Amino acid sequence: KILRCLPGSGVPWKAQLRACGVYNPDTLSCLRSFTRQPLEKILEHLKLTPSSEIKLSFSNHMSNQNSSNQSTPMRRLKSLDALRGFDMFWIAGGEQVIHSIRKFSDAGIVVFLDTQFLHRDWEGLTFYDLIFPLFLFIVGVSLVFSLNKTLDEKGGRATFVRIVRRSLLLYILGVIFSSGSLTSIEEIRLMGVLQRIAISYFVTGILYIKLRPRGLVLACIVLLVGYWALMTFVPVPGIGAGNFQEGTNLANYIDKHYLPLYKYDGDHDPEGLLSTLPAISTCLLGVFAGWLINSESFNKQEKVRWLLLGGITGVILGFLWGIQFPVIKKIWTSSYVLVTGGYSGILLAGFYQLIEIWGVRRWASPFVWIGRNAIAIYLLSGIVGGLIFYSGFVTIPAKGLLGEYADLLASLVYAGVIVLIAYGLFRRKIFIRL
Repeated sequence: KILRCLPGSGVPWKAQLRACGVYNPDTLSCLRSFTRQPLEKILEHLKLTPSSEIKLSFSNHMSNQNSSNQSTPMRRLKSLDALRGFDMFWIAGGEQVIHSIRKFSDAGIVVFLDTQFLHRDWEGLTFYDLIFPLFLFIVGVSLVFSLNKTLDEKGGRATFVRIVRRSLLLYILGVIFSSGSLTSIEEIRLMGVLQRIAISYFVTGILYIKLRPRGLVLACIVLLVGYWALMTFVPVPGIGAGNFQEGTNLANYIDKHYLPLYKYDGDHDPEGLLSTLPAISTCLLGVFAGWLINSESFNKQEKVRWLLLGGITGVILGFLWGIQFPVIKKIWTSSYVLVTGGYSGILLAGFYQLIEIWGVRRWASPFVWIGRNAIAIYLLSGIVGGLIFYSGFVTIPAKGLLGEYADLLASLVYAGVIVLIAYGLFRRKIFIRL
């Protein structure tokens, strides 16, 4: 009876469940979790025998699941929190330390690191160009755990409401944060970093609760290939098709003519309208990594191997695609998605290996503190940076005492204050969530 009720069996399973008297939100939550498991695990969880009654099986399973949820809450992945904090640290103090050392040192390693913490003007990739897509990738990984929990506990409608609410709040925060002094309506920036995260989270979340795994993979491919086709074959008026230079490509053209109000790069924006489509694919790649980590079909070491294999494959395919469709952050090319998604998977594998498998965790504590309040730290970093670097509170007295080393002191103070704020929030168990 239970097999005939499973979605995808070709049988009107909702009618079957109603006939059995067990069509309710708890049953649907059960089925949602079961249909992501192998058949043997479904039968094992339900403890079915040939004479089992479906209603009794569901009742027993739900009572067992409810009691286990109360006694053993879902364990957070410290490796994921640490990776999120590692990513955020570099834009909340870390990069300033590197740049300040470069001002008085010409050592080869310092010059190399200083270059890696600058964005490419257009084509190519540095470590700093990985920061944003890595965060979007982590959003996708986290989404698997958070939405699964909400689906199982509250059902699809509550999950949809949560996705909409979080997306709207994050988008509004992004508009406020990226629009400067807001002395006029023309200074409002509709597309920015937080806005892109909000849109990517919203679309990925809706796809996640509406589509099965095969549909999500197909959606990711369609977004990447579709964006490539648009950028390659749709002609820009007065220029033609297949142009990927700044200001003359299709994404920049659409921003110039259809994105109102303030644009970061004059008449176009690096977080523009059309280039947000492949950014959703970056988030979906994180979802695929989240599936792997959440799967019970692989042990921890196998998960690391698959993350590494997927990551290396993504990097290779991305650079190969980049021969025709260059790796460009400012228009988020499909090749850029694959390369940065690959590197993100490799970083996740490394953090997972160190923290979850080898248990080497102490070094990652500051990153965990930051990672648990990543958005709050991102917003606070702008305020803290302004007070330290522009108010002269630290830099003026430091220049009188330390000369060329003053910027290093100010940068260390900046990074230290950020870490202390993160630690204070973490220790008091204050986790700011939207």
